[in-house]
Amino acid sequence: MTPIHASWLLDAVERVFVAAGLPPASAAAVAEGLVDADLRGIPSHGAMLVPMYVERLRAGSVSRAVAAEPVVDAGPIAVLDGGNALGILTGDQAMALAVEKARSFGVGVVVVRHAFHFGGAFRFVQAAAAAGCVGIAAANTRPLMPAPGGARAVVGNNPLAIGVPTAGESDDPIVLDMALSEAALGKVRLAAAEGRAIPPTWATDADGAPTTDPEAAIRGLLLPAAGPKGYGLAFMVDVLTGVLSGGAFGAGVNGLYADTATPNDCAHLFIAIDPAAFGDRDAFLARVGELAAQVAASPTAPGVERVLLPGQLEAERHAAGAEGGVALDDSSLRRLRETAEALGVQLGQPETVQT
Repeated sequence: MTPIHASWLLDAVERVFVAAGLPPASAAAVAEGLVDADLRGIPSHGAMLVPMYVERLRAGSVSRAVAAEPVVDAGPIAVLDGGNALGILTGDQAMALAVEKARSFGVGVVVVRHAFHFGGAFRFVQAAAAAGCVGIAAANTRPLMPAPGGARAVVGNNPLAIGVPTAGESDDPIVLDMALSEAALGKVRLAAAEGRAIPPTWATDADGAPTTDPEAAIRGLLLPAAGPKGYGLAFMVDVLTGVLSGGAFGAGVNGLYADTATPNDCAHLFIAIDPAAFGDRDAFLARVGELAAQVAASPTAPGVERVLLPGQLEAERHAAGAEGGVALDDSSLRRLRETAEALGVQLGQPETVQT
């Protein structure tokens, strides 16, 4: 877990995707999306995904197209067909379109069908917040969680993110980004790759019994966050992504790590809300700041140093990682190298950060 310079990792991932057939600008965007997740302390959505992305590009289940195709464009809403292109690219496109519509109509809603995994949902709501809008992003996944009392996976752990702009230009937006399972499947796979146990609240084995074995969890069921509440919210996200877009939903969505020649075929939702359409924009930002200050001023429980806003810890990790490096685990670094070498790319020794 030696800290690696983020610039080295970013360049390495970008070179891999160029070798896999993406234009340089698109490869750079995908690399940024993945490495930003590592910087934020979310390795399950970071460089560990590169081998799977590349395998799917080579197998043809992910397209090398760099944009989705419009299906419907009507006032504040749009439907895009992702054509199985990389979700980071179509997600950037969709949120930019949602922001553009919010400028005209106060709100923009864009859904993408026939999409592929878009990495960390935080990326898209941060982009909306940087444009002065409240951003919402969501996706559906293959069924991974049971309904309460059920013994079969019926809903995905469908990620949901909300980003809110703040007053200072240098201030990070307030970002909520969560999977609706107790833990993301990527975290379970990372634990399996590292040979470590998982908490018993994350998943069950194939028989429905709680397990600390990540391999058994991969063959079993993820557990929803907050029980019935997480399950119910995951169901509604599937409606707002797959059902609303006219794309795949429920059992129609395929696993990322299943047959890599079969498209993932997930669906995405992007919403941008322009606070200026509701009143004075500066007043909105001031009120957000006041709410944040109230939370930050909260007394703490015994043994707790401070309370945090949603996404604050990840933003602090990102800032620290940009200075102190990305702690990429050995298995992810090894698989990144193997993927690069298979494409004829020599990455050389990673630039490490001295601590």
